[in-house]
Amino acid sequence: MANTRKNKDFNPNNCPVTHLLNRIGGKWKPLIMYAISKNVNRFSKLQKALPVVSKQMLVNQLRELEEDKIIDRMIFAEIPPRVEYKLTEHGESLMPILYVMQDWGLKDLKKRAK
Repeated sequence: MANTRKNKDFNPNNCPVTHLLNRIGGKWKPLIMYAISKNVNRFSKLQKALPVVSKQMLVNQLRELEEDKIIDRMIFAEIPPRVEYKLTEHGESLMPILYVMQDWGLKDLKKRAK
């Protein structure tokens, strides 16, 4: 059974921001991308880094990121098999956007804490 995303192609006005959010929006994708960018690149490492994400949700989000060519899934022919994730060039191009979002979030959190 194919896993279909609710918002993948929902973009009635062909808005570039909506398009971006359809690819990396949600609770987990930015955190997964950030972790992979910091060499947290194996499923078990991602589970430890993001313990509140269910296993199935993590699997689904990784698949979607891979489908959108944001991450690569590399399988090493070893016993037992080893799988690692890395950002693609396309995925790397999104990191400056995530850092700008992080900066804005930090400023807003500080403002709200006052």
